[in-house]
Amino acid sequence: MTNSSLRRFARREWGPLFWTIRDSLAREKWRAIPMTLGAVCLTSVFQIVQNTSWGFQPVQDLGSVKAVDPLWLALLRTPLSLFVPALDLPVWGALAQILLVFGISEICIGWWRTLVVGYVATLAGTTYARIGLSLGPDHPFGLPVSDRVVNDTGPSAAVVGLAIYVCWRYRAHLTGALVILVMIGEVLIKDNLAGKEHLAAIAAVMVVCVVRAKWGPRRSRAPLGQHPPPASSAPPGA
Repeated sequence: MTNSSLRRFARREWGPLFWTIRDSLAREKWRAIPMTLGAVCLTSVFQIVQNTSWGFQPVQDLGSVKAVDPLWLALLRTPLSLFVPALDLPVWGALAQILLVFGISEICIGWWRTLVVGYVATLAGTTYARIGLSLGPDHPFGLPVSDRVVNDTGPSAAVVGLAIYVCWRYRAHLTGALVILVMIGEVLIKDNLAGKEHLAAIAAVMVVCVVRAKWGPRRSRAPLGQHPPPASSAPPGA
């Protein structure tokens, strides 16, 4: 592939996304992502508090989700579970994911769509955990009984779902396909609850994309090659 071909591909794949982000940050700077900055601060606070002698249990009571929990309790905790860092992963990873992916998403599709898509993806993962346990470890999509008590927190499912949605909205199809392939590879290499929840999140967000493409506002159903305007310039109700 020649340099000119690579440039054309890059402009087609990432151009609208890049210019939307650059223009928004140049115009508003950090004011472009207030929800993202709030989410980073909230996650940081949860991390600090849950590592104190007195704060671990309150944080778990507020945002810890396990498949063994009653469904009503899991749903009640889900909004905050997204911002409670996973205990077995470094917190900087969660903060970087939120800052990068939530920030891009907030600029490109708006803060409330970012939250809606993020929670759809997170709820899909939570729901899958219960379905997977009912299927059992012998089923290709099943889970072992030990996953009933796995602490299911963190932003990763939301991050994956938002990446897919933003790629779809801005027609970055190859990038979206690469995200999906990486998540499939994650499950093949390390077959665990988190990896399968990421695939459930992708499936749920792809359903959202199909529904919006077919029945959503006209700007969501633009023909291939016609890129949507930045979220800041979107008409109300789009």
